Amino acid sequence: MSDRDEVTERIALLLQRYNPGGLSIDVHTNLIADLRIDSVAAMDLIMEIEDSFGIEIPINLVPDLATFGDLISLVRDRLGPP
Repeated sequence: MSDRDEVTERIALLLQRYNPGGLSIDVHTNLIADLRIDSVAAMDLIMEIEDSFGIEIPINLVPDLATFGDLISLVRDRLGPP
């Protein structure tokens, strides 16, 4: 498994808690419209991602996170080059 696959899979696992309906999650899955993640749940998810990857996500970047793909890109950016 490549680093990119690992990032995607780890975030997908964290998102399962927010996906009680069992929707198929892909890079286009909208966090609010599809998974109904509200602002409180979004902050919980961000903290879980930070803990899981050992990174910090600045609060000013959170409003730009609309999709699963956005989360993947942000985590990859914060991790730096593989």
